Amino acid sequence: MIYVALLRGINVGGNNKISMKLLKETFEQAGLASVTTYINSGNIIFASDSHDQEELPELLEQAIAGDFGLNIRVMVRNIDEIRTVVEALPESWSNDDQLKSDVMFLWEEINTPSVLEELPLKPGIGTLLYVPGAILYGVERENITKSGMTKLIGTKLYRQMTVRNVNTTRKIYQLMQAAGEQAG
Repeated sequence: MIYVALLRGINVGGNNKISMKLLKETFEQAGLASVTTYINSGNIIFASDSHDQEELPELLEQAIAGDFGLNIRVMVRNIDEIRTVVEALPESWSNDDQLKSDVMFLWEEINTPSVLEELPLKPGIGTLLYVPGAILYGVERENITKSGMTKLIGTKLYRQMTVRNVNTTRKIYQLMQAAGEQAG
């Protein structure tokens, strides 16, 4: 099976610095195959037939703690789960100078449609959509500060998610598809 590990809070603002080359080696030493990293924010695509998806986060968190001395939360999604998210993204959404579009990947503790009610989006400014495992968020760049969503940062709810922009999410899916074709 092809997976992506989404690491929360690495290489952000000079904190929790991890080299992607060394991180790739950590994943390989943990017994994972076809390991590929994408950009410096902790996106690692890999294959594994010897581990269940439920046991992978703990395995990887322990490997990262052992190799880097950091307690980093790891979310693991399989290719089918990422496909569901990508297919739910409105085609017109991008992350560019006109539009800010993100995917907020949710840990199980908050993975429910009712999480939308807890988000601080002001009515009529931006769009929030729930898809199993994620919230899709789009807003015109000029309305980012008006949307209310900046209030989310630093909250308990925010610590239960890891965010990637839609361009990154689509690229992760492409890399997962390529890994599947190589493994297939």
